Amino acid sequence: MSATERLYYRDPQLLEFDASVVDVSESDDGAIAVTLDRTAFYPTGGGQPNDTGTLGEARVVDCIDAEEAGVLHVIQGLVPQVGDTVHGKIDSLRRLDHMQQHTGQHILSAAFVKLFDAPTHSFRVLDHECEIDVALADPNDEKIEMAVDLANQTIWQNLPIEIREVTAAEAAQLPLRKEPAREGELRVIQISDFDLTPCGGTHAQATGEVGVIAVRGWERAKGLTRIQFMAGLRALNDYRRVNRITTEIASLFSASRNDAPPLVARLIDENKKLARRARELDQIACRVEAEELRTGSNEPSSQAIIKRVFEDRNADSLKHLALALIAHPNVVVLLGSRDHEMARLVFARSADASGDMNALMRQACDIVDGRGGGKADMAQGGGKNVDAINEAIAAAEKSLLQP
Repeated sequence: MSATERLYYRDPQLLEFDASVVDVSESDDGAIAVTLDRTAFYPTGGGQPNDTGTLGEARVVDCIDAEEAGVLHVIQGLVPQVGDTVHGKIDSLRRLDHMQQHTGQHILSAAFVKLFDAPTHSFRVLDHECEIDVALADPNDEKIEMAVDLANQTIWQNLPIEIREVTAAEAAQLPLRKEPAREGELRVIQISDFDLTPCGGTHAQATGEVGVIAVRGWERAKGLTRIQFMAGLRALNDYRRVNRITTEIASLFSASRNDAPPLVARLIDENKKLARRARELDQIACRVEAEELRTGSNEPSSQAIIKRVFEDRNADSLKHLALALIAHPNVVVLLGSRDHEMARLVFARSADASGDMNALMRQACDIVDGRGGGKADMAQGGGKNVDAINEAIAAAEKSLLQP
């Protein structure tokens, strides 16, 4: 039997309680954990995160299910003594959020079973959204929206949710949506005649408290369909955030929110055309620039080494210039650019010139704290140590000049 009576099993709406301290412990990392004779704090488990709140004058930052040892309340602040009576208070919005997500998951999972015989294999409450992995064959938007519609219709009927304690024998006779994860007496959650499943989490008293369920997206994952969804307050806050973003985007076009998507699509298409034209013009400009650099190069050796560091020049433009330079015989180019917070490097040589550009690039990338590579005649790379770009090119030149 657990050392802690778990009040949240009987009353998920309970947010304040009094209890006696039965143990205080300290972990290796210095965290203080308090064990009580009874608690309404829900510990992490079953895909649902823990409650937070206060215990006396201390802040409860985590709750850990130590099974027979009880529930460990990890606190920050004034530490109570064994035998003290303390008042616990749970953060109500966090509890409501978790109840909405967990109950919403039951409803959505049951909808997939009823419509497509697609059971849920796992469930996670994340920081911003929730995930369920469903064995849904041939998933598509239409199937998922059908399940969401059925789930929301169930929510808006405001069906009663009942918590039942049953024996293993009784459970074996019940039409449970999923097999129990443990043996012995079970806690089952019944949503009218819509769903019946074993669960140890906190749930609403009626489906209407979930508010609404919205799916943000889905993907194939490990042979299952992973569905990202939100319920209740999360769905409302997500709508507000998305509405604000789309309204701001629409205002940039002096258009309504519904008119913004085609305008954005047209802008993207125009940008692609302009980018393609800019690349063509850059290649032309690089051929002219290459002639100027060759004219200004006074290398005493028969093999010309042309090196230059630019400001805010991207890797594509560096490559265009390198290709224009090595179109001429017996040329090696060592080009770099301080491109925002990155050092960009392009090393290349003409077919009749000597030097392993790939080896030089690896050496240079070590200096600029990055990586890169290529072939013997051309290599590209970069790193975050922008201040070392001149050192990197100087090292490459030194290696080339060594006999």
